[in-house]
Amino acid sequence: MAAPALDQDLDRSRVLSLREARTRLTQLVALAELTDTVTVIARDGDPRPIAAIVPAPAARTVARARADADRVAEVTAGWARRLDELHQQSARRHAAELRAVTDALAEAWAELDRRVVPGSDPALLRLRAAHADLLRG
Repeated sequence: MAAPALDQDLDRSRVLSLREARTRLTQLVALAELTDTVTVIARDGDPRPIAAIVPAPAARTVARARADADRVAEVTAGWARRLDELHQQSARRHAAELRAVTDALAEAWAELDRRVVPGSDPALLRLRAAHADLLRG
């Protein structure tokens, strides 16, 4: 982001004398920061601008802004890669844990089927129906 050009058609309300800028410096800095306002300072009695109070982001050079943007893009891409890797790792871990749970549940139902005649206990029928989605896989 380049510094905004201070054109000759500046609004007179934004041009302050050096004396007034000295007395209102804190206010002008806060105004620049909060409202993105540029205040031009001129010597007392001379309308030509000698300095300006600008928001910090506007004071950066184009090269610096480009370098910052490239660095942000590089860091963002790195974090995106890390997040994708963690997501894939988490999905694999979840799938493995789900397989372990469904295998253990299938073993438990196989043991129950050996010990209890299937269909003889209504509570076991309801429980088997509740586990049906896990037992299919």
